[in-house]
Amino acid sequence: MIPTLLFTLFAILMIIGVPVGVSLGAAGSLAIALANPETHWFGMMAVSQSFYAGLAKYPLLAIPMFVLVGSIFDRSGVAARLVRLAISMTGRGPGMLAVVAISVAMFLGGISGSGPACAAAVGAVMITAMNRAGYPPPYSASIIAAGASTDILIPPSIAFIVYSILVPQASVPAMFAAGMFPGLLAGVFLIIPAVWLARRDNMGQREAAEPRPPFWRSLYEAIWGLAAPVIILGGMRMGYFTPTEAAVVAVFYGLFIGIFVHRTMTVRDLFPILREAGELSAVIMLIVTLAGIFAWSLSTLSIIDPITEAIVHSGLGEYGVLTLVILLLIVLGMFLDGISIFLIFVPLIMPIVQAFHWDVVWFGVLLTLMVAVGQFTPPVAVNLMVSSKIANVPIESTVRYVLWLVGGMLCALIAVILFPEIALWLPRYLGY
Repeated sequence: MIPTLLFTLFAILMIIGVPVGVSLGAAGSLAIALANPETHWFGMMAVSQSFYAGLAKYPLLAIPMFVLVGSIFDRSGVAARLVRLAISMTGRGPGMLAVVAISVAMFLGGISGSGPACAAAVGAVMITAMNRAGYPPPYSASIIAAGASTDILIPPSIAFIVYSILVPQASVPAMFAAGMFPGLLAGVFLIIPAVWLARRDNMGQREAAEPRPPFWRSLYEAIWGLAAPVIILGGMRMGYFTPTEAAVVAVFYGLFIGIFVHRTMTVRDLFPILREAGELSAVIMLIVTLAGIFAWSLSTLSIIDPITEAIVHSGLGEYGVLTLVILLLIVLGMFLDGISIFLIFVPLIMPIVQAFHWDVVWFGVLLTLMVAVGQFTPPVAVNLMVSSKIANVPIESTVRYVLWLVGGMLCALIAVILFPEIALWLPRYLGY
């Protein structure tokens, strides 16, 4: 009765528009109170304890810092310079601006790790250029959203930090290393349908008439942005700082570039940047803490074990269960944001992972790939919302292009399933 009430109340609250964090906390709190009616006030003391325990984790300090990094690099002019460098390398022609957009989005993933922040930074530069070259705005919005989805795979990644907190056996450095090759592979599988669509529909006919930026000049202008991932990831690899400290270093490096190098920012710009990052960070952290109450109720009410036993002994077999999990999470990704999916379903899924002896690092990459698909799959697609707003088009107009890009991302997912070493070789080589 109580487990049914828990999930039913959560679903009802989500349907009527209650924020996901509040829905998680309210459903979990009520389930805890009703589980022991005679001592419900004593049980409710666990709510505040779970709320604090969900927040008091050192790796979580990296999340507001990486959110702030995304806001800073959005305004520092790095994206525009990287775009010019990419164009100078790829040249002009039908579909080439799509290649540039996805490539730059992947590179920015090595700085901020936030898909929406990347979609805003790249979209502000690329959508105008793609419209001018003759690409339909819905196509441009789809490309930007899909390219930005690779950011949660390419380190540093906020999603990997959250997963490592939920699954301590998968360390943050190991997850960062494991996401590198799958992230690059996902970008390649997005570029293929992007170029094919452009050439099939004769898009970008005016692109060839646009001037090609000189390579060496573009490289000189982009060198400060190119150094950012080297400093962040190289510093972590050399042991100079932890992922949390790396986020702080990235903040100050971005401020240095924006204020003193490119001079696209002033001290006066800091307040709106800090406010924007603070608001987004507060939303993420509130979801994390309230999801802790939901997860505690799942554990306390012994809801997880029966579900796990039913799935493991369903007769579907290892790959049948994996297929079921993938389909479920991809569908959920169309309606829930990635952080919520991690916080709600990782506690439910981890016993299944342990039952089949799946590698937790490998499964974390698979889970993040599924979440990445949801970031640009309607109806609730955070990256697509950002890029569609910039392109000034309704989300439904992008579906004809998004479906092809989703197919490309699913090909990357299948490749990682069939060849786990794509994710596991680098962390093993680095000793993680």
